[in-house]
Amino acid sequence: MASTAKASVEADYLEFAAARSSALFRIACLLTGDWHLAEDLVQETLGKVYVSWRRVSAADSPSAYADAILVRTFLSYRRKRSSSEMPTGSLPDRGYAADDPGLRLTLLDGLARLPERDRAVLILRYWEDRSVEEAAEALRMSPGTVRVRSLRALRRLRRLLGDQLPQLAEC
Repeated sequence: MASTAKASVEADYLEFAAARSSALFRIACLLTGDWHLAEDLVQETLGKVYVSWRRVSAADSPSAYADAILVRTFLSYRRKRSSSEMPTGSLPDRGYAADDPGLRLTLLDGLARLPERDRAVLILRYWEDRSVEEAAEALRMSPGTVRVRSLRALRRLRRLLGDQLPQLAEC
């Protein structure tokens, strides 16, 4: 009987992991700007989700829970990384469909130049279309902090993009 329950739990986890891996990878690519590091973050995140699967599966939104683990894993990595390492500025050419690829690359470059927490706020709020409360929970910030960071990060992004902003506003 216990082995049947364990098999059911594992099957649920495997189904979740298969369904959520692509979205986690997309978020990780946006956070890191590095395809290989994004793969590592997703693998580590899915490992943490597996270890905590009973708690994750009982959450109101297991996907949001997994996203929060991914963002915290990314921020932890950034704190631990030595200052001698330099991130790359290129993202993989897979999975992105846009009307204007040049504009998308410009936006991704601008995001990569933002501080990590600002980048995480913008990605969760606008790329992943999360509410302020969901982003706050994932980032372990108050909703007010998420709002302020969103505003400031958008201002920084606009300054970084300069004269490419009118094109961005039309998209």
